[in-house]
Amino acid sequence: MNQTYPVLPLRDIVVFPNMIVPLFVGRDKSVAALESAMNADKEIFLVAQLDPAEDDPAREDLYEVGVTATVLQLLKLPDGTVRVLVEGKERARMDELIPIETHLTATIVAVADLAAEGTEVEALMRSVVGQFENYAKLNKKLPAETAVQLGEIDEPAKLADAVAANIAVKVADKQALLVEADPAKRLEMAFALMEGELGVLQVEKKIKSRVKRQMEKSQREYYLNEQLKAIQRELGNGDEEGDGDELAELTQKIATLKLSKEARQKATSELKKLKTMAPMSAEATVVRNYLDVLLGLPWGKKSKIKKDIAAAQIVLDEDHYALEKVKDRIVEYLGVQARTNKLKGPILCLVGPPGVGKTSLGKSIAKATGREFIRQSLGGVRDEAEIRGHRRTYIGSLPGKIVTNLKKTGTSNPLFLLDEIDKLGQDFRGDPASALLEVLDPEQNGKFQDHYLEIDLDLSDIMFVCTANTLNLPQPLLDRMEIIRLEGYTEDEKVEIAERHLVEKQIEAHGLKAGEFELTQDGLRALIQKYTREAGVRTLEREIAKLCRKALRRILEGKMESVIITPHNLHEYAGIQKYRHGLSETEHQIGAVTGLAWTEVGGELLTIESVTVGGRGAVKTTGKLGDVMKESVEAAWSFVKARAPSYGIKPSLFHRKDVHVHLPEGAVPKDGPSAGIGLVTSLVSTLTGVPVRREIAMTGEVTLRGRVLPIGGLKEKLLAALRGGITTVLIPAENEKDLADIPQNVKDGLTIIPVAHVDEVLRLALTEPLEAIDWTDADELAALPPPGVAPAGAELHH
Repeated sequence: MNQTYPVLPLRDIVVFPNMIVPLFVGRDKSVAALESAMNADKEIFLVAQLDPAEDDPAREDLYEVGVTATVLQLLKLPDGTVRVLVEGKERARMDELIPIETHLTATIVAVADLAAEGTEVEALMRSVVGQFENYAKLNKKLPAETAVQLGEIDEPAKLADAVAANIAVKVADKQALLVEADPAKRLEMAFALMEGELGVLQVEKKIKSRVKRQMEKSQREYYLNEQLKAIQRELGNGDEEGDGDELAELTQKIATLKLSKEARQKATSELKKLKTMAPMSAEATVVRNYLDVLLGLPWGKKSKIKKDIAAAQIVLDEDHYALEKVKDRIVEYLGVQARTNKLKGPILCLVGPPGVGKTSLGKSIAKATGREFIRQSLGGVRDEAEIRGHRRTYIGSLPGKIVTNLKKTGTSNPLFLLDEIDKLGQDFRGDPASALLEVLDPEQNGKFQDHYLEIDLDLSDIMFVCTANTLNLPQPLLDRMEIIRLEGYTEDEKVEIAERHLVEKQIEAHGLKAGEFELTQDGLRALIQKYTREAGVRTLEREIAKLCRKALRRILEGKMESVIITPHNLHEYAGIQKYRHGLSETEHQIGAVTGLAWTEVGGELLTIESVTVGGRGAVKTTGKLGDVMKESVEAAWSFVKARAPSYGIKPSLFHRKDVHVHLPEGAVPKDGPSAGIGLVTSLVSTLTGVPVRREIAMTGEVTLRGRVLPIGGLKEKLLAALRGGITTVLIPAENEKDLADIPQNVKDGLTIIPVAHVDEVLRLALTEPLEAIDWTDADELAALPPPGVAPAGAELHH
């Protein structure tokens, strides 16, 4: 049966039967429709609009199916709108829309629900209730008791409508649920809609929880940082003005420092990155550290260079006695630099035995030139990154030692001492010696690239000085350096150094007062001769320290008020004599020759001994000899055999006797060809029975023709001879030119005789002249075996 009802069009909402819903009504026609219903039986027809934006809907703007409802309460608000509470009754289809002057009315036809029962419907109801409980848990807008109330509904139609009214879906979906007359189908539709909504809600929940965690972490970090800043301010460690603005400080540094164009671009780029990063992130820390290193370098800061070469000479003379050649080279270097105002030039490399003052000389050069002093020990360095730094992609990466020390010193023109450059290692991480090629090349180090900085750095203002004990270095590295040798000190030089520096230093270090300790010059000379045997003065300094300790103890024990050390009481303080000064042999010996050897710690005396034993003409060597020295023995033996008759040696002797050559101190490795003439002299002395003069030492390589070839390390060898009490030294004639570099007191203390042939050596070294035998001697010829036939019991040696 058709009935006429006032029509209330709804925007964005669908009302279901048995639902009580509050509505806010503002349109005039809608308010008039409510007033009309209130004046009659309070019944009204609620229907949803297709387009919510339409203010004056016509028939085609409204859905066909709606719900009849009762107005429970109506309240007019001050702004002219009406708040109304309505309760849905039953579904109804609009048959005809009848617009009147004040509002809309319509004739409607009630729509009855279809019957729904059975186990399938029961199961469907349970599923819907269960699904709704899950939905209600995720959708916080629903009251907690809604799910409980739905569980108590036992009619399928009412349950479907209640669920449809409480789920947040589109108006079109809700309208579809309202149109469906079959409760079972409505339940299925509601279940499906809830399934879709559940998926969306779960994703929303995940997103919210993740965002919440991030927010909580950020807030916690911010809160803790603020607390930390407040604590630092209270302790007085923070910035007076609220810890300052780090970014503003970095910006100001970039603007004020005299950066190179490339460095400024890099710094600006890194600062932009830093501004976009979270302050406490790992990436921000890396960028901040990089900017600290880059901006901490001494851009444009230089120490004032002293150009007075006379003053530089005075400083060098005060700090070091002797070493005139080295000082002259350094002063020349400074003179050129003072005139040209440029440093570009050779890199100095000081080479010498330990204790001769290489490192302290580097300090003196820095002092003389007014440069800051940086010392970098390269001993044991085996990683290329120590020189060039690590790339920033590595965790905990750092710049190389060159950049680190530049940052530390604060000037761009220091003196950089690369100590022990010959002790560089090499392994799978790279070769640091090759990395130094760029640093020590004046043509390249104007654009040195550190892996960490990744920009060109100008090292051309730095004065590089290297030190080494040997020249055991890669050839390309040697080629880049000017080698200055420090061969060692003479006895007189050691006395001067001790009197000027070492004794005073040790007296002060041991707290001895003026007049309590005195080391006489004779006592000092005896200490040098009998307790030290070295090229430098380190052992001498230790021995002087020992004397000071012993003297101080005696003074503190009250045994004496002052100590004066002379050669006579030296043993009471220094202990047992360690070395015998003077000639190693007390008389002339057969087969014993004093040779001269060069070692990393200076020159040494080397005794060569040989004896003949019964045998078949073989030669045996002992004393831990190297391959080169063994070959020298063989060459000397062949020469002696070839020249035997002219030295008065019977050829038959070589078939009856073996020769054993030994070099004492068997634990010490020995190598090199410079003992050649000593070996020949020893062999000839043994085979002829003529003793060798004890006061003569010799050095020189020998050829199979008896020529004496030049050797190296002449100064060290002559110093060793002087220390050992030798009076005459035989040297190769070709080394005579090197005597110009030998100190005058060494030349005065030794008789140095250049020799060109072994015959000269034998004439000078042996106590008696040699007499040649006559080859036509019948007895001697008879004793020789025929050519190609070995003597009885002997093997034929080819």
